[in-house]
Amino acid sequence: MRVIIVGAGIGGLTTALRLHHDGIDCVVHEQSEQIRELGVGINALPHAVEELAGLGLLDRLDDVGIRTKELFYTHRLGHEILRRPCGTDAGFAFPQLSFHRGRLQGVLLAAIRERRGVDAVRTGHRLVGFDQDADGVRARFVDPHGHSLEPVHGDVLVAADGIHSTVRSILFPDEGAPRWNGVLMWRGATDWPEFGTGRSMIIAGGTAAKLVIYPIGRGATPGTRLTNWAVCVLAGRPGDPPPGRQDWSRAADPAQLEPHLDRFRVRHVDHVGLVRATRECLEFPMCDRDPLPHWTTGRVTLLGDAAHPMYPMGSNGAGQAILDATSLGHRLVQHADPADALRAYEDDRLPATSEVVLRNRVGGPESVIDEVERRAPDGFSRLEDVIDAAELEAVVSSYARISGSAGQQADRPTT
Repeated sequence: MRVIIVGAGIGGLTTALRLHHDGIDCVVHEQSEQIRELGVGINALPHAVEELAGLGLLDRLDDVGIRTKELFYTHRLGHEILRRPCGTDAGFAFPQLSFHRGRLQGVLLAAIRERRGVDAVRTGHRLVGFDQDADGVRARFVDPHGHSLEPVHGDVLVAADGIHSTVRSILFPDEGAPRWNGVLMWRGATDWPEFGTGRSMIIAGGTAAKLVIYPIGRGATPGTRLTNWAVCVLAGRPGDPPPGRQDWSRAADPAQLEPHLDRFRVRHVDHVGLVRATRECLEFPMCDRDPLPHWTTGRVTLLGDAAHPMYPMGSNGAGQAILDATSLGHRLVQHADPADALRAYEDDRLPATSEVVLRNRVGGPESVIDEVERRAPDGFSRLEDVIDAAELEAVVSSYARISGSAGQQADRPTT
């Protein structure tokens, strides 16, 4: 079997590693001429890290990331709402890891090229169309100048080409642009003194105004970490056209962010100083798409953000793409007919990811902060006067079950 993978992001590269691990031939085609380490911070929860560890990558991931120890949910004004241990500190068999997105992508890229050769990922290949029949798929690509390249034949085509997926637009030509929820997100990362345990994550505030801070790598000097921050502000109405194309590397004017910093009070870190010390600020409209009725047409299927782009809540975007890759590999091994394998993969993953997309629209696990701020917009002295602890725990635990991240604790062996 030969699989054509479109897109060399987290989902596409993980899929290539998984298929190679399962003995399936594949090549990744990426439209960019050079794969650059773009983006800022992302998280992988233990159930996703388990899959990467199964590919022999855990040591490399530890080299470029941080094992997140604890998560603080706080009111916008700094009052603690919920504190939870993370990863192995919460009894999971595998850690929760926080990375710079580009460094994680770099680890995956290096690994597939080591194992499959440099030609395993072909850059400067932009997909423009495909045909399929009972014998396979014929994918058509052009180079950066628009010149046609030799068609590529395979048994299966997997589209991991992101929220603006070419394949998705071919399969669903009337879908239109991504859906914006009205939230603008400014992001950045810079070296900063450690706070908390040096492995702590803070999420302060809710949908209207949210601040997220966590370390994603070792700092250049002792006592520092490469520290990721994100400020999310409701700037439009849900369903409005997004103010710009969703892009991992779209630079922003820090002056636009400055007025929003005073909306937050953070006890553990100087968030204003952190933001002002960051040399490059990125802007990102928070977009997703409606869940699809199906991902698969014959021998062609979708994966990752091409299949289920979701709001970045609950540390699930990259993780769900990693779980997609594992499921796809297993089904291609189990089924002799590639079309049957893709249908089984879709049956496994589409319902689960659709529920995560919809839950993220109402805040995901971070809706605990929304509810507290709704009841106590000016803060509180005693949390128990605002909300019952069991109610808070129920929100977070319910989301963990839906996202698949709740079932790996206690007696699972480590590898």
